[in-house]
Amino acid sequence: MLREETERSRPGERLPSSRELMRRHGVGPVTVSRAIAQLAAEGRVVARPGAGVFVAAARRPVADAPDLSWQTVALGDRVADDSATASLLAQPSDGVVPLTGGYLNPELRPVRALAAAAARAARRSEAWSIPPLNGLPELRRWFATEVGGAVTQNDVLVVSGGQTALTLAFRALAAPGSPVLFETPTYPGALAAAKAAGLRPAAVPLDDDGVRPDLLAEAFAMTGARVFYCQPTLHNPTGTTLTRERREQVLAVARAAGAFVVEDDYARYLATGPVPPPMVGVDVHGTVVHILSLSKVTSPSLRVAGLIARGPAAHRLRACQVVESFFVARLLQETAVEFVGSPAWRRHLGAVRQEIGVRQAALLAGLARHAPAAEVRLTPAGGLHVWARLPPGTDEAEVVEAAQAQGVLVSPGRIYYPSEPPGPRLRLTHTAAVGLPELDEGVRRLGPVLRSHTARAGLG
Repeated sequence: MLREETERSRPGERLPSSRELMRRHGVGPVTVSRAIAQLAAEGRVVARPGAGVFVAAARRPVADAPDLSWQTVALGDRVADDSATASLLAQPSDGVVPLTGGYLNPELRPVRALAAAAARAARRSEAWSIPPLNGLPELRRWFATEVGGAVTQNDVLVVSGGQTALTLAFRALAAPGSPVLFETPTYPGALAAAKAAGLRPAAVPLDDDGVRPDLLAEAFAMTGARVFYCQPTLHNPTGTTLTRERREQVLAVARAAGAFVVEDDYARYLATGPVPPPMVGVDVHGTVVHILSLSKVTSPSLRVAGLIARGPAAHRLRACQVVESFFVARLLQETAVEFVGSPAWRRHLGAVRQEIGVRQAALLAGLARHAPAAEVRLTPAGGLHVWARLPPGTDEAEVVEAAQAQGVLVSPGRIYYPSEPPGPRLRLTHTAAVGLPELDEGVRRLGPVLRSHTARAGLG
């Protein structure tokens, strides 16, 4: 009855006193107190000590949360897992030193030269029109010249960055459910793209000289795969570079298996010394699908890459791009043409390569001084990273978490493997820190973390 009375009353109206309610309903004080407490719990009344009990403001009914569980069935069991890739793209918080990432620090990017190139491009009236669907002829010609060999501009498709090139390649070259071979460890973004395309990654081990051709042949025979993904120059994360002889062996193995080689040449412009020519330049049978991106060496937002292929595979790749995204924005292509055709391009390459050498040496010296437990077996001839092996028994996940708590970000080795990793590893980036002092500070923070966790495992 008291609940009905609150429903008839206006919000803010005072209820009768406890004594009046006892008299009106013939009940004791305990019953009245319990009733008021229940109404307060329901949000119907508000008790104000010394003033009385008042009717609460009317609450809007809370709508039931939408039930989206039906989508679980509709989507099926194919998962697009972006966790590893997103972790490499995340921006560090203030005061946190990044020893991870896949791009140059903003101070190393040719920002002014890119802005000038973009301004020149934007002044062209045609920059705002539809470009040729496979890319601007002058940009395709430039990519073909950079790769060399028998590649022509007709073999080049301009796409929106290396990651898009990977997605197109995996979807175009392999049917959902089929296996694809990966040199292992490998780039997590490539693994994620293959899995999102419904493919099944299979591992092919590396040694200090890159992928082993004998094991590659065995993997093709065992799995029946028709695609092999590799990074023959400054492999991410290990830093290995395939020799010319091994490149020829890889091509021979793939051709014998009737398979494609997806050659991700992401680090060609990051080499501090001479590297063998790309495999696509010596391939005359259409075995290689080559990716050459500008994003790594310039800016993450210059999403421009050349995707090189021949024959029916090239036609399918072009058709896939048209169906999925039409074309790369002409203004972005015009900006790339302006930049790589200017003197600033070569000046930038020289500056970046020099800085890579300095930073890599600083990182290795810092590890030897502050974190000797992180063993770097191979010193790459350039690139953005070093691959560090931790002592057996070290809990890699705990190291990464503890390092973050100390204000330094590192990449866990497990995200670079399609299956169980052989042991604890870290990938450490030397180009993400603002400068050498911050780079050294990051390694200095990492040192106590490694000492603590190797000691805990009985290794220190």
